[in-house]
Amino acid sequence: MSTKETLIRKLQDKSAKIGILGMGYVGMPLAVVFAEAGFHVLGIDPDQRKVDTFNKGVSYIQDVPTEKVVHLQKDGRLNITADFAALKEMDAVSICVPTPLRHTGDPDMSFINSALDQLEKYVHKGMIVVLESTTYPGTTRELMVPKLTDQSGLQVGEDIFLCFSPERVDPGREDWTTLNTPKVMGGITQDCAEVATAWYGGAIKTVVPVSSAEAAEMAKLLENTFRMINIGLVNELAIMCERLGVDVWEVIEAAATKPFGFMKFTPGPGLGGHCIPIDPLYLSWKMKEMNYNARFIELASEINTNMPRYVANRVLDAMNDRGKVLKGSKVLVLGVAYKPDIDDVRESPALDVIALLKKKGAYVSYHDPYISQIHHEKEGWRMETVKDVMKAVEESDAVVIVTNHKVYDYKAILDSASFIFDSRNALSKIAKDDPKVVKL
Repeated sequence: MSTKETLIRKLQDKSAKIGILGMGYVGMPLAVVFAEAGFHVLGIDPDQRKVDTFNKGVSYIQDVPTEKVVHLQKDGRLNITADFAALKEMDAVSICVPTPLRHTGDPDMSFINSALDQLEKYVHKGMIVVLESTTYPGTTRELMVPKLTDQSGLQVGEDIFLCFSPERVDPGREDWTTLNTPKVMGGITQDCAEVATAWYGGAIKTVVPVSSAEAAEMAKLLENTFRMINIGLVNELAIMCERLGVDVWEVIEAAATKPFGFMKFTPGPGLGGHCIPIDPLYLSWKMKEMNYNARFIELASEINTNMPRYVANRVLDAMNDRGKVLKGSKVLVLGVAYKPDIDDVRESPALDVIALLKKKGAYVSYHDPYISQIHHEKEGWRMETVKDVMKAVEESDAVVIVTNHKVYDYKAILDSASFIFDSRNALSKIAKDDPKVVKL
């Protein structure tokens, strides 16, 4: 029996040992799905705090209930360690580490390189490795293949099997999760894809094989570039509508009544999260290496990046219209998560909105029911959420809604505030034509 056939059999009968490198927003939910499907899963993460929290029977990821962690832990199907030596026992490994951008705009591959450095020590015949970290087209073939084969002498597609499968995690969603979101899978060889499909197909409802790792890498970038560009479009539309004296939200709702040829996107104070603000710039960076300028991406990025400044200026102008000066005024920002009802602040535009308001001389505070503390890396400041949101609303000269969490009592906020800038149209149902409310 060939190495491929032996590994597929182990994956199909769930006797294969599964390792997840990186136990964050992507790795933890994936580990849980594999464990619930009957695999024995070991999460490997250098952050000892995650290991300690897990060992206390507590989930540190909002989308993974603590009860589920406790059940899988007691059942012996899911454990976490900070010891990378455990990789030598693994038959299948998913790499789920961050891929941020450097301040210079080029990809920060340090987390992937660090994961591969550890894996290189323990890679062995009969192992399947799937990279899930979003990156530029060519990473799997150009970076992972030589790293895991040059020193080991193992042959891809014969001894070891390497693939790329982009993560599609959307924190806070309950309709589409790791379990039921279709999973694209691209292998370095066809045999690699077959092994990976056998593995993931044993836990995830739908696996979508493509012809190559590059096709899978590019598919992920297309998904988020599509969203980034369309959000940039409606953000620019919001700016144009404000100058024309037209309600952009009314325009979007009207356009959305068309049953074909239109997909609804909404404007906001900027882009946040682990994908949309970052992933398209990986593609743009790669194209620059090939002497091509990705013009749509660059333009959309410019528009979206400027939205926090646009919001801060709109707040300043609106206060001037009311005979108030922003400098020295108390401003309360409601919501700092990058989207509603989650505890994730990565790349949140709220941080830049706050920083810009502070630079204009405002005394800024914030409230978020999910995020107790924030810090601005570039500016160097830290803030803690106010404890009593309604008291803060009453005492503020301006309330700026940046993230429209469902838990807020918007009617009470509207009644108590002296002025609200609503960047998310959160008050649309209760504050139509209210003079104390200005919308994006």
